[in-house]
Amino acid sequence: MHVLIMGCGRVGSTLAYSLEARGHSVAVIDRDPEAFRRLGADFSGLTVTGIGYDREVLVAAGVERADAFAAVSSGDNSNIIAARLARETFGVQRVVARIYDPKRAEVYERLGIPTVATVRWTADRMLRHLVPEVKLEVWRDPTSSVAIAEVPVHPGWISRPIKALEDACGARVAYLMRFGMGTLPTPSTVLQDGDQVYMLVTDEIAAAVAKIARVPPEGGQ
Repeated sequence: MHVLIMGCGRVGSTLAYSLEARGHSVAVIDRDPEAFRRLGADFSGLTVTGIGYDREVLVAAGVERADAFAAVSSGDNSNIIAARLARETFGVQRVVARIYDPKRAEVYERLGIPTVATVRWTADRMLRHLVPEVKLEVWRDPTSSVAIAEVPVHPGWISRPIKALEDACGARVAYLMRFGMGTLPTPSTVLQDGDQVYMLVTDEIAAAVAKIARVPPEGGQ
């Protein structure tokens, strides 16, 4: 793939390295030529100095043959303008924008532009470590209808099959984190001590699902 990255800060430069290491062609855009120093001498991709939502700059970076575009500059407005231009004008199929303001992120998600709301994500991760019992979303669909949330389960569910938990809660288990690895469960998967359970929920059932999971199953302790 040919990937354009707008913004050569810590995120942009790290993303560029990761993509290049995977064998992809990368072009990085930044208005400050000094920013490209973060890429290092071994970066073999293209660097373009300019504003990431300037058409001539985008063309110079290869947007017309791009498969993906990431807007990760420090400005929300710049990121969303560039992302929309890449997708709507140049037809780039995979576009994502970093947004600091979580309220803006929700608006742009509804417009069909995937966003990474870094402030909200960081705050949620901090909260997870500070207050482990807090139920936190890890994903929500662009229409804000369905979410994946970590659901703490009572120890009484250990050694019970996933299906028993799903039947009791009326919700599906999206995945488990087991020994630090994501696992796709089957109905016969048995819950183990230390499993982190992530369930698909809607706002209407989220509280009820969490409440059921926090208590032992019928016949359990």
